[in-house]
Amino acid sequence: MQHHNHTHHNEDVKNIRVAFFLNLLFTVIEIVGGILTNSVAILSDAVHDLGDSFSLGLSWYFQKIAKRPRTRNYTYGYKRFSLMGAVINSVILTVGSVLILMNAIPRLFNPQQPDVKGMLLLAVLGVVVNGTAVLKLRKGRSLNEKVVSLHLLEDVLGWLAVLLGAGVMYFVDAPFIDPLLSIAISVFILFNVYRNIRESLRIILQGSPDLINIDEIEKTVMALMNVKNVHDLHVWSVDGEYNVLTIHVVLTKPLSMAELHSLKKEIRRRLFSLNVQHSTIEFETPDEDCELEECC
Repeated sequence: MQHHNHTHHNEDVKNIRVAFFLNLLFTVIEIVGGILTNSVAILSDAVHDLGDSFSLGLSWYFQKIAKRPRTRNYTYGYKRFSLMGAVINSVILTVGSVLILMNAIPRLFNPQQPDVKGMLLLAVLGVVVNGTAVLKLRKGRSLNEKVVSLHLLEDVLGWLAVLLGAGVMYFVDAPFIDPLLSIAISVFILFNVYRNIRESLRIILQGSPDLINIDEIEKTVMALMNVKNVHDLHVWSVDGEYNVLTIHVVLTKPLSMAELHSLKKEIRRRLFSLNVQHSTIEFETPDEDCELEECC
């Protein structure tokens, strides 16, 4: 059983490692293929994938660090290092997409004929390689895995677009489709990067997780026997997956240590069912004056 848990615990690291080597190998193929086919769409995607390879390597490294146990300097452990990989990944994709747009837009008005047959071959290969990497990461739970998986899925969609565009150019003389595809892929990537960065920044700034309903938490705790009210409730996420909560619970009457222990255990059980993995609970008597209630 312990071996099974250990394997599951490190599955995300292995998945990102496989995605890294697949992406790096195909990036080299793309660069060579883009030059040989004279396709700005393929070269643009090669630049994108080169940035992806770099960021995937960082994601792999940070995901390994995130497994380290907590220390006195990092009391919640190293979970947020996984998030750092997601942020760096998003920034690299943004820079790469802007560079792609800067090169593709002028070529839209002065298109050059690419090697359509070569584009078709590379597009099929791109769908297969990136699709394999997506399948490897599709069940990932960490934000790092989800960001990486999303980027690889974008690659698959991009290559499907290239495949479609090359198919059209095979029958119709329309070289402008090549830079047009490049621009469309870049805009699509930038839109999704914006959403990823927004989610990452929300976690870094300790915003309440989307999946946590504050009102539901308050109602759940207040529904328990001997609970009069709750306040000073704070919820945040360490890495987008591990959620933390602190709460002050006002009692209807003083309770014994055994009763407090039982109530705390039940509160934590119910909070865990609401996707809160770590909760810190402070009890107060009805007539106790809490200074934190006034300042927060």
